[in-house]
This record gives sequence, structure tokens and C-alpha cells, in this order.
Amino acid sequence: MSKGKFYMTTAIAYASGKPHIGNTYEAVLADSIARFKRKDGYDVFFQTGTDEHGQKIELKAAEAGVTPQEYVDKASAEIKRIWDLMGTSYDKFIRTTEPDHEKQVQKIFKRLYDQGDIYKGSYEGMYCTPCESFWTQSQLKDGKCPDCGREVKPAKEEAYFFRMSKYAQRLIDHINSHPEFIQPVSRKNEMMNNFLLPGLQDLCVSRTSFKWGIPVDFDEKHVVYVWLDALTNYITGIGYDAEGNSSEQYKKLWPADLHLIGKDIIRFHTIYWPIFLMALNEPLPKQVFGHPWLLQGDGKMSKSKGNVLYADDLVDFFGVDAVRYFVLHEMPFENDGVISWELMVERLNSDLANTLGNLVNRTISMSNKYFGGVVADKGAAEAVDEDLKAVVTGTYDKIAAKMEGWRVADAITDIFTLFKRCNKYIDETEPWVLAKDPAKADRLATVLYNLTESIVIGASLLEPYMPGTAEKIAAQLNTSLRSFEECTTFGGYISGSKVTEKPEILFARLDVKEVLEKAAAMFEARKALAEEAEEEKEEDVMELTKKPEITFEDFEKMQFAVGEIIKCEPVPKSKKLLCSQVKIGKEVKQIVSGIRAHYTAEEMVGKKVMVLVNLKPAKLAGVLSEGMLLCAEDAEGNLALVTPEKNMPAGAEIC
Repeated sequence: MSKGKFYMTTAIAYASGKPHIGNTYEAVLADSIARFKRKDGYDVFFQTGTDEHGQKIELKAAEAGVTPQEYVDKASAEIKRIWDLMGTSYDKFIRTTEPDHEKQVQKIFKRLYDQGDIYKGSYEGMYCTPCESFWTQSQLKDGKCPDCGREVKPAKEEAYFFRMSKYAQRLIDHINSHPEFIQPVSRKNEMMNNFLLPGLQDLCVSRTSFKWGIPVDFDEKHVVYVWLDALTNYITGIGYDAEGNSSEQYKKLWPADLHLIGKDIIRFHTIYWPIFLMALNEPLPKQVFGHPWLLQGDGKMSKSKGNVLYADDLVDFFGVDAVRYFVLHEMPFENDGVISWELMVERLNSDLANTLGNLVNRTISMSNKYFGGVVADKGAAEAVDEDLKAVVTGTYDKIAAKMEGWRVADAITDIFTLFKRCNKYIDETEPWVLAKDPAKADRLATVLYNLTESIVIGASLLEPYMPGTAEKIAAQLNTSLRSFEECTTFGGYISGSKVTEKPEILFARLDVKEVLEKAAAMFEARKALAEEAEEEKEEDVMELTKKPEITFEDFEKMQFAVGEIIKCEPVPKSKKLLCSQVKIGKEVKQIVSGIRAHYTAEEMVGKKVMVLVNLKPAKLAGVLSEGMLLCAEDAEGNLALVTPEKNMPAGAEIC
């Protein structure tokens, strides 16, 4: 019987590059919760995905020489590959460039504007491009972005704003009456004391200084600012419609039971997001959990240092489930965790190879040695068995209590306490001694049955956290994993079953020195590749063919201005020429350009370009041309229009 629906999400990963192990931790943590809830009888829907708009991506795409869409397609695919590699059992992987999401964001923006929650104004402040955030001087920390510590630059632009203060008191009341809404409690106190109680400023929700975003459909020089776009994925991904035609799935799943996010974006999820929902008259999520960070033990991860830890690298060294075990078990509930090669090797050797792997291997090996692999309960019980059975059958209740508060690390500790109790049971019963006495054969068989049954229950409880390992254990014991309900009773293993003849080593012990040497070689190779790529980048220049020098008076004769292409069509008698109508101030000039091989007429419309305005008119293929569009040309003859870096009005003089 289902215990009801459970809708959970991660933050959607920003599609600006490959996720490091700290980013991947969140996906694995969410997966362990989703798997636990499914096994515990809940109807789970688990959503994750990628956040794909913004100035940072527009700039990175330009640096890479690709379109923003090409860039995010590649980045999103890589993020999805890593999530899949780590066994993330999501039900939906949403991308914010999906047409359905973009359409709903436009509807949401228009609805909020029509009801007066969004208004038009202008913004001036210090802007952090990586965070895509404006800051006042007083908010800066040592003159830099208070969130990421990077440089900020002064910026001013027309923008739409959301009236945050209108809903602030309502949100304060909700947080006070729902103490479970923000967890852990330390995050709640931070939001209340640092942001809500001092008073909220209105929030900038559109941008005009870049184009890679969802257009505001009633004012297309604006794109929707990242947070209104990104946060709404939690409802658009399950069928929300701002015009009142939401899907049955949305009606079933919303409100979310859990938003699992990093502590660095708790403000956006516990202040901006609930206020957006209040304005839309939708219920608030039941809980937002801000997990701590996973930090590198030997210093900050840096691409320039070449020491960034990626999940697929760690999997190559240790295997998927060993990496899952480490990031889940080593992360404290509230404080940041640390990852290092030495700690990974230590945990693999002590917990996985010794406590768990050795237990399974010894039990199967003894069953094969003494009984030809047949495991049978002969009923030869002794008092020492009772404590083992109590520990084993009582473990589910312990981990269920831990998982109520998302204390995943503590739940795993309880499971490994079960495995340690099994190892202690071997020491207590000494099967090798029992084997020497034929009269003790039934007792020996019962001991091995008790161990096998205990391991099956332990593996079944371990399944949400280390699914691959749990399945391997069950296969070697020639059985299937149990439901949680079945884990509370002892004796489910079918007496007379036969275990595998050749037990597989679940986790091989590693030498820390060898691992460190291999890791150092990997980082050196990666750093060399990065330096080589940088050198190639620097070499990506062309030798300029010099023309005779001109005087300033010669230069003054030429007039350059920004033009906006309002119409464009191919020249009928030419395969190379496009004819553009270019607005320059109040005037429209007709300009013919040999760029048809590089641009379509459709994509030319709307572009801001640099124009040589006072070139003497001439006819090209019988069509009058009244100026020249400036282009750059590479060694292969590829052309690119020269465009202004910032949004400048048509007619602005280039000087």
C-alpha cells in the first residue's frame, strides 16, 4: 500500500561546464533519499536537470566559438552523463531551454506583470557576471561579490522588478508557523536575520545587456532574469500552467515535499521562490533543505591547478558505489565535509573491503567449505543468537528515524553497525572451531544461516545508498533483496538454498601510495593538456597584412555608427549577396553585403551591427548599396559581423 506521493527536486545544475564531485554530491544525496522513499512505500517523483540561460553561458559560448544553444547542449549532456554514471534514479531531467518551460516562464512573467507584482524601472549597481547578481556598495565584501568573492563591475540598465516587500511579512509568518520549512535550523536563522527581518529590496527579474535568455514576450529587448527562469522549473517540469490549465500530474505532485539544494543558494529558494509562488497563489514547498559543501582536503579545487576532482575520475579509481558511500557517509549534517585521496582509500579499505566485503566473502567461503554451499537452518539456537537477531531486525526502525530528518550519513552508520555485529558474531561463535566437532554440525549450519540471513537484511537496507553492491550481495547469496517490511523479521532466507561457489571480491584493498602516485600523474596530464589548449588559443591569431599609414585627417573622413537591421533579403541575381535595410538614427540605408554564405536573411533581422555610413553609394549586382557592414575574416575566409559589446541604440557613433 502506497504511503502517498513524494515529490523531490535537486537544484538544476548550471550548464557552464563539467560538474565536479561537490556538485555531483547533491545528485547522489537526492538519489539516496528518492530510493529510500520508493522502497519505503512512497510514490516518488524525483526531478533534476540543467539551468541553461544567462550571461555567463553567452560569454562562454562566444569564447568557445559556438552558439549558446550548442554550448548548453554539450554541457547538459555531460551533466546528465555524470548523473547517470552515479546511478541517479531521476524521473525527469528538465532543461530550461525546453520549449514548454520557456513558454510557461513567459506566461508567468506576463501574469505577474499584469497583476502589478512586476514593474518596469532601471537598475544601477555593482554586477557580478558569474553569479549574475547586482549588489550595492554596502553589500560588497572587501569590494567583491559577497557570494563568490570575484570582481564586480559597475552596471546600469533598464529592467523589470518584482515587488518583494509586498509578500515579505506573509513569508515571515509562514516561516514562523512552519518551523520545518527551512532546514537545518541554522539556515532558517540566517535567512530571517540577514534578509527578511532587515527588509527586502525589490528584485531585478529581467536583463537587456545580453540576449541568451527567455524573451519577455511583450518587451523583447528584455530577457527573463535567471532566478525567475530557473526556479520555476520545479513547477513547469510537472505540468504547471499559469493560465489555469495545469496538468493532472501537477495537481497530484505539487507542493513539492523536498527541495534539496546547496547552502549557497538557500536565499533564492527560501525567499525569492516562495514569494513567486505566493504571487501565483500556489502552495509553498513543504521543505527546503540546504546541504553543506563537500570540500577538497588539500586545498580549493581549481582548474588552473589541474586538481579538480570529478566523479568519473573517482569512479575509475574506486568504483561507483565506493564513491557513493564516501560522499554520503562522510558528509556531516550541517558542516562542510572534506574529500581527499587518503580519506577515500582509508574508508574503502576499512569500511568497504574489511567490514562489509570480508564479511560477505568469509560467510560464503565457509558455507562452501563446510556444507558445499548449502545454507540451512537446523534450529540449533543458542543465547548469543538473540542479540544478533535483535540488532539486525531493529536496524530498519533506526535508519527510518534518521531518514525522517535526512540524516543519511547516520543511517548508513546504523547499517554498518549491523555488519560489524555480524563480524562480532563470527568471533563469538567461532565456526572454524565448530567445524572440528561432527556433533556440532547442526550448530555450525545454524550459525552460517544466521549470518547469511543477517547479510541479506543488511544488503536490503543498504540498497538505497549502494544499489549496485546490494544487488551483487543478493546475487552471490542466490536470493533477492527484501522490502523494508521484510527486514524487520528474521528467517526469510529459504533454508537449503545454495550460495555461489566462487564469491566475488566486492571491494579490493588499495595501497594509498600507489593511488596518490596515479592521481598525481592524472593531474599532471590534465594540467599539460590545459596548458597546451591555452597555447593553441594564444596561437589562434592571424598575421595582419599591413596597409599604408593614414593620417588622423584621413580617418576623420570616415563615419562609423551602430545600425539595426530591420529587413533583409537575398539579392536575386547573386549567390553571395544579401540586401539589408539598416536603421541608423532616424534614417534607413540600404546596404548590400557579400555574406550570404555565412548568414541567412532571417537571422540578420534584429542584429545590431557596425556600419561605415559615408561610403559612396554603388550598385552591386544591379542593387544600390549605401554603406558597408563591418566584418572580421579568418584565414579560411569565414566572416563574422562586428557587433557592439553592449546594447547601443541605432545611430550611436563609433569613435
